[in-house]
Amino acid sequence: MVKDSLKFERLREEMVKRQIEARGVTDSRVLKAFRRVPRHLFVSEALMDQAYGDFPLPIGEQQTISQPYIVSEMTQALQLTEDDRVLEIGTGSGFQTAIIAEIAYRVYTIERILPILQRTRKLFDKLRYHNIVTRYSDGTNGWPDESPFDAIIVTAGAPEIPQTLVDQLAVGGRMVLPVGTQHSQELIRIHRDEKGVYKESLGGCRFVKLIGEHGWSE
Repeated sequence: MVKDSLKFERLREEMVKRQIEARGVTDSRVLKAFRRVPRHLFVSEALMDQAYGDFPLPIGEQQTISQPYIVSEMTQALQLTEDDRVLEIGTGSGFQTAIIAEIAYRVYTIERILPILQRTRKLFDKLRYHNIVTRYSDGTNGWPDESPFDAIIVTAGAPEIPQTLVDQLAVGGRMVLPVGTQHSQELIRIHRDEKGVYKESLGGCRFVKLIGEHGWSE
């Protein structure tokens, strides 16, 4: 076990240096989070040796754990602080959730596939992430009872920006999400201030579909 632990620590450090820092991610809080979170525990045992590779991996139910770099890019784009309350749409493997939980005050995360959420919830408990709150629901409706949020992240591709989520963003808040077709999207960052809502493109990406009332139909 000690040998395995050291192996994964080495692979994790290589991932941070070669895939994340080398591509321009500079936020020290994001880099620290990536060095702390054991990514190999967020995939099946059969895929653990591939967990730190520069690619997404399947997690079942036609869902994936995203490539490490895209997780780091989206997290940095959120410009998180230790006081932030964050809404995540699409819990999935829970890796992105855990990275955010290392930085922010609290993460509210929604998943629409119950078996995935049940599995991920157990992992959060095992890793003692007490600042993560989970919900089984249609994420495209957000979490109105807990809004407004300082940051919102959507980890699936939307056909357009859901207004329901924009409405739950606090003044000064940031939202990052993929928007486009079912096969390719642009990563969009939204910022809300007293005067309105502003958006910018952070480049191309590819995610699974955002399914729900304000996303794609199944």
